[in-house]
Amino acid sequence: MNAPETDIQTVAELDQRDPVPSQRDKFAIPLQDDGSDTIYLCGNSLGLQPLASRSYVDELMDAWSKHGVHGHFEGTSPWYPYHELFRDTGARLVGAVTPDASLPGGEVVMMNSLTANLHLLLTSFYRPSGSRRRILMESPAFPSDIYCVQSHLQARGMDPQSDLIIVGPREDEDCIRNEDILEAIDRAGETLATIMLGGVNFLTGQVLDMPSIVHAGHQAGALVGFDLAHAVGNIQLHLHDWEVDFAAWCSYKYLNAGPGAIAGLFVHAKHGRDVSIPRFGGWWGNDPQSRFRMHLEDQFIPVAGAEGWQLSNPSILAMAPLRASLDLFDSIGMEALQERSQRLTNYLRNQLDANSSGRWRVITPNDAQGCQLSIITQGDARTAFEDITKQGVIADFRPPNVIRVAPVPLYNTFAECHRFVSILSDALET
Repeated sequence: MNAPETDIQTVAELDQRDPVPSQRDKFAIPLQDDGSDTIYLCGNSLGLQPLASRSYVDELMDAWSKHGVHGHFEGTSPWYPYHELFRDTGARLVGAVTPDASLPGGEVVMMNSLTANLHLLLTSFYRPSGSRRRILMESPAFPSDIYCVQSHLQARGMDPQSDLIIVGPREDEDCIRNEDILEAIDRAGETLATIMLGGVNFLTGQVLDMPSIVHAGHQAGALVGFDLAHAVGNIQLHLHDWEVDFAAWCSYKYLNAGPGAIAGLFVHAKHGRDVSIPRFGGWWGNDPQSRFRMHLEDQFIPVAGAEGWQLSNPSILAMAPLRASLDLFDSIGMEALQERSQRLTNYLRNQLDANSSGRWRVITPNDAQGCQLSIITQGDARTAFEDITKQGVIADFRPPNVIRVAPVPLYNTFAECHRFVSILSDALET
């Protein structure tokens, strides 16, 4: 292998001296055929399994077999209030406020899947009136976001061709300039009803300047929300202080809650306290004091807060792995994890830049990055990706020529970043 610039001993010292120790021993690392660890750099797509998740699932299975329906209120972790376990950990994760007397449902709730939550949120926070009817989003956006927004426009009798504003990179540029987003908001002015953007772009890994976008959107009179699928567990968020109106995310990427895991939803307190906001109703969003009165309650009265957007009783078994992961996040804290993340990602970026020789370039902006780096390779990118996969690298390919890698601070190491650059270099030489 062609050795990258930093030698193995130096890399080992980086791992040993890092002030935020790796939690690698708390995760199941996929193995190669020879029994050695793979280089797993795909946490931006699916996070690894926390070992503790199995015990949390087993606990629920045991309670089900022992208590039957009484498990809703009996046992170590009763199911009826199970979603409340995430009130504090979820709030700390995204910079939200926790429940209080005026907001018993808090600003965060874990429920459903990402796109289902976006649909529920747009039902409440896209309310076209008169000329204020347009939605602004980015390009490239995750396809499900596009379909979600287009369908809401069509359902309200709007025309996606004229009522959907798309902001993308300039010609011959890879990422969106923040000033172009702000200019588009200003230009749309009183025609703009809602802004919905990906907080971290799924393709390029670019972290958007969310506070400035929220400020500009509110100045224009619009509501502002984010798809945070690639942001939660990746970067530090302050959704309440930034005055984000609404947000949703999945939990199977950086939150390591398993494939198709339970998702999350944020509603700012200023909206959560207003129980008159239109929404789709379901019995689990009802006031908990009357939730089990069933046929005696024929009117939906939402609990104040994000929990008032719930529809159905939570998928308890799906919540158990998220509990294991958030235990780790909460014990370390997002500030410390982001600091470790930046050290890892900056190291990987520096090694990629130093060993490129024109064979690849990183398109993720240096001043707007989280864990993910997106790499455009010269030549046959798919063949190169297939080659590094054979060499034990688990990464992600987006046609026609983007390889996405994410050194996750919870379980990736400097040594893995070092080895990855060697493997990529060899793949592109051969």
